[in-house]
Amino acid sequence: MDILSGVDAQDGQAISYKALPRGTVVRSSDAVEVGRVRRVLDNARENIFDGIVVETKQGMRFVDAPEVEHIAERAVTLNITADEVSQLSPPRSTMRERWDQATIVRRTRRAGRDWKRRWDNR
Repeated sequence: MDILSGVDAQDGQAISYKALPRGTVVRSSDAVEVGRVRRVLDNARENIFDGIVVETKQGMRFVDAPEVEHIAERAVTLNITADEVSQLSPPRSTMRERWDQATIVRRTRRAGRDWKRRWDNR
């Protein structure tokens, strides 16, 4: 019996990271349930899987794509142990980056309006 066929039978069929729903169970390589999927991160432009954010008892943890062994309908299996998952860093916040980008966009729009007004009033 192949080891992955045992995983498939228990966790369902393998699925794409794009179809991975929030709340799916995440297990470590030593078969310990470490948490649930909170968010899937990808580079949509290049169609590349970046990783998942896992909601654990210790808080949110970012699991990078190479550490994800198998994605199935009912569970995600990692290739790291539960102890290694607890030592992972929390995901970095993109809210600050979005705030900075919004500020740049507002300033650019304002400058464009000022330049248009000056052009129209010349």
